[in-house]
Amino acid sequence: MKKITLLCLIGFFTSAMIPVDFLTSQLQFQRVRVAKAQKGSKVTTMLSSNDIDKNAFNLFIRGIKDEQKLEVWAKNKSENSYKLINTYDFCATTGELGPKRRSGDKQMPEGFYKVDRFNPESAYYLSFRINYPNESDLHFADKLNPGDNIFIHGDCITIGCIPIGDENIKELYLLAAMAKDSGPVNVHIFPTRMDKGMETISKGASGDLKKFWSSLTPGYTSFEKNKTLPNVSVGSDGYYLVK
Repeated sequence: MKKITLLCLIGFFTSAMIPVDFLTSQLQFQRVRVAKAQKGSKVTTMLSSNDIDKNAFNLFIRGIKDEQKLEVWAKNKSENSYKLINTYDFCATTGELGPKRRSGDKQMPEGFYKVDRFNPESAYYLSFRINYPNESDLHFADKLNPGDNIFIHGDCITIGCIPIGDENIKELYLLAAMAKDSGPVNVHIFPTRMDKGMETISKGASGDLKKFWSSLTPGYTSFEKNKTLPNVSVGSDGYYLVK
């Protein structure tokens, strides 16, 4: 009897030490379970049709503000080059072209970010947050209240976040949760397609805004050329640097 009890205890503690993957941990929440039930097959096909392993892939999200498009790129963890696997429309927008600089300005950020929080019980169905304000934002933004809590989410309302509707966020949230264990989910947000639209949006823009946008451009063009994520840092002046 003692031997059986000991074996049971060993089995219990061994199972308790087995790490749970991120998606499994998210499936304790009803909306994530619904997303998997309704969209799991579509998401799996989205990946397999691009020869991407659903168990080991990286996800990259790119927003183009003037087109109100959110591109979703993925690659096998063992590979370098990303493939475009889907594009979603913003279903609402706010503010003007240009970065977010303070709380309440209703601006969508522009720059290079990562997903830093998942919210499976969001007021906007499902959502995940980007790490605004980042180092560049903190250099230029209001020192007391730069704003925060910028999410990509469901529903169709916004005061600075990127909404794509409940049905689309089910897919994108599921993709991001599936990819998380393979590495960070990078999110780049641009005012326009920087290799084509800069001349148009620069008309009437201030010198400071043009300079900021110019620091975004190398990161955009590097990805367009190589389909690999650029190595981005922030200089002492707050502008982005790409190596």
